[in-house]
Amino acid sequence: MADVNGVFLWYQCFKKTLFVILALLINVNEVSSLICYCAGHCPSNQPNGSCLARPNSSCFSAVEQVYNPDTGLLEDERTYGCLPPEENGFMQCKGHLVPHQIPKSIACCNKEDWCNKLLKPKNIVRTTTPSPMYQGELLSYTGPYNIISCLVAVSICILILIAVLAFMWLRLSNQKSARRGYLDVEKKFIGGEAVKDLIDRSGDTSGSGSGVAMLVQRTIGKQLEMIESIGRGRFGEVWKARLRDEFVAVKVFFTSEEASWARETDIYKTVLLRHENILGFVGSDIRGNGSWTQMLLITDYLEFGSLHDYLKLYVLDFAAMVKLAHSASCGLSHLHVEVFGKQGKPAIAHRDIKSRNILVKRDRTCAIADFGLAVKYKSDTNELDVAANTRVGTKRYMSPEVLDEAIDVSQFEAYRMADMYSFALVLWEIARRCKVNGIVEEYQLPFYDCVPSNPSFEDMKKVVCVDQTRPAIPKHWSTCETMQIMSKVIQESWKQNPGARLTALRVKKTLSSLESQYRDEKIV
Repeated sequence: MADVNGVFLWYQCFKKTLFVILALLINVNEVSSLICYCAGHCPSNQPNGSCLARPNSSCFSAVEQVYNPDTGLLEDERTYGCLPPEENGFMQCKGHLVPHQIPKSIACCNKEDWCNKLLKPKNIVRTTTPSPMYQGELLSYTGPYNIISCLVAVSICILILIAVLAFMWLRLSNQKSARRGYLDVEKKFIGGEAVKDLIDRSGDTSGSGSGVAMLVQRTIGKQLEMIESIGRGRFGEVWKARLRDEFVAVKVFFTSEEASWARETDIYKTVLLRHENILGFVGSDIRGNGSWTQMLLITDYLEFGSLHDYLKLYVLDFAAMVKLAHSASCGLSHLHVEVFGKQGKPAIAHRDIKSRNILVKRDRTCAIADFGLAVKYKSDTNELDVAANTRVGTKRYMSPEVLDEAIDVSQFEAYRMADMYSFALVLWEIARRCKVNGIVEEYQLPFYDCVPSNPSFEDMKKVVCVDQTRPAIPKHWSTCETMQIMSKVIQESWKQNPGARLTALRVKKTLSSLESQYRDEKIV
């Protein structure tokens, strides 16, 4: 009878060992990457939305009861995310089968992208009392023969397990560096500061950049209190909202504009983008309830709104005009320049410069916004990163080479010079609102007297490319030295030949010397 019991015990151990080995081998062969839904457990403390599961990983949905000090009760808290390869073991995803003192549960999947979004594991209160089915039978297997059999079986299992782990380690060794960078938050730097340091300084919201300083592990979208709609465009709608006792602007994208949302988020997270004349970035998020989805981009709230709206309401003196123009050129110059170094910044072309995409700050300086069409360039690798976006720029502000499709889309300099043409039209809009010898022009869009209010490509191509027409320069500008300089900068920046146009840096330097003459004057 002892022999039968020993064989039975050895058979049971061997069968379980084979099952574990089969599960591990299946894990090894799962090398495809997944896109998982993440909430409350996003990598590198990124905002809620999605995460990329590394090869051999799974998506997970977990629920745990946590104490709510407000209600004094235990409440379910759900998190979603990607399991790193190290945590994707058989026992990790079966953790809900083990009794816990505090109810918790987890469910995993790796069949398709976003598969964990619909997983809803439930807490099950389990008893730690042994199951009655055993009734102590295992204790009856005694004797030296049974002990030896068990030790042999366990030894074989350990050897096989070591062999499998060695195979897995060899197969995944080429991914160690990427995985370490993915998991070690404290070693990831942005602009020379660790992410954890930026999070500790969450009160600092000035400038623009990665926005990590404003992020916490909980979803940003749930912390927003929408107040009122302040604008609407082809991309979606802009809302004034409150986030932690501060006003912010929330751009809510249409679902058809997902590419614009993704591109703008990517540009705002560019290292060293932070600048006083670039709209301050807070964070981005995706939220929904199953029947609808919202893609959110959260930025600083600037109460004066767009430069387009500001110029409609206010008449400028020389100091105010130069301040607006100079600050806008500083922002554009910062975008266009490439910063070299280990933590360098790529050169960026905006591709949709217009007065509606430039905002006015409280100190009456400009901040450039809306990077849904932006293109990035790194000279060391000659890499041109063009957004995969079907949206095009604003026809009224398109340069001649864009309108007649002669632009060399493989050259970054072509995009940069197209920006300068559009920026010249913005400078013209600003200069028109300056009071010169008691004369001030009514605010108008460029080419208001040449094309309809919503011009077509053909309308603009005929005016700009065929007739080579430009907005009229008022005659009374020639009576003032400041306006003469502005006029020269404008006309040299909208030339027909892209190579003959001024660069953003050249415009910035010219306007800087002009601004120094009016820096101490009060803006009316």
